[in-house]
Amino acid sequence: MPTLVPTPKIWMNGSLVEWDKAQVHVLTHTLHYGTGVFEGIRAYETPQGAAVFRLTEHIQRLHNSAKIMGMEIPYSVDELVAATKETVASTGLSSCYVRPIAYYGYGEMGLNTLPCKVDVAIACWPWGAYLGDDALTKGVRMKISSWTRLDHNMLPPASKTVANYANSSLAKVEALRAGYDEAILLNQAGLVSECTGENLFVVRGGRIVTPPTSAGALEGITQHSVMRIARDLGHEIVVDNVARSDLYVADEIFCCGTAAEVSAINSVDDRSIPCPGPVTKAVAEMYGRVVRGREDRYKDWCELAV
Repeated sequence: MPTLVPTPKIWMNGSLVEWDKAQVHVLTHTLHYGTGVFEGIRAYETPQGAAVFRLTEHIQRLHNSAKIMGMEIPYSVDELVAATKETVASTGLSSCYVRPIAYYGYGEMGLNTLPCKVDVAIACWPWGAYLGDDALTKGVRMKISSWTRLDHNMLPPASKTVANYANSSLAKVEALRAGYDEAILLNQAGLVSECTGENLFVVRGGRIVTPPTSAGALEGITQHSVMRIARDLGHEIVVDNVARSDLYVADEIFCCGTAAEVSAINSVDDRSIPCPGPVTKAVAEMYGRVVRGREDRYKDWCELAV
């Protein structure tokens, strides 16, 4: 697992502060009740300089997550886009991972969030391949989790909410302890939802299928990027339900997310999957070019941090 490497500054509530001084009180509300919302974003080195991939869409999703949770973020999308660029530029890094988070801060305790102040922070740090440097070439071993993906009327999976990731963490640790790299969660109907932090794509019979949000999958920005790239490469791609057995007999399976980028899957529950397949390789290669600003048709996805 990549190690957290400090950078000079973190943006907190309107200003940059030193990394070691970006602290919260032990009675910070979200620490106790998990009611914050966050994003995972990457900045990449491009020919024009460091650029944040689909930054505005990520910040808009942060606001959407907050709206679903009944939280009012005190900064507009444009203000947080500018703050993110400022934070990335302050690191001096050509590429990095970016973590914006909005959370209920210190001052109130108890389940009622209505009186609570909303704080916002943005941190950046160098972070390599989340599922390993060889996740594309050798693939990752997947396990169907014993944990079920959250239902829409339990906690909203459409919101990237802190509390939701306890579900993902339980599944992730279970998989690692069993000797696998990652877990796949099913919903209450037994249909495939997503991995602990990635969307899934199943290649079979000449088409690519990805599970819908109704199955409990987050509407991924990387997922959307991959879908467009795959279609532009001439592949048929559909959003549809995927059964557990569909995974076992797939021609290829890959997953994607901001942290994981595009990663091949070599097995599910010890059933071998051809890896890396030609579709996976083609999509991953193009995705790598796109995020680094080397494909003009997608250049509006790369927002310069300078």
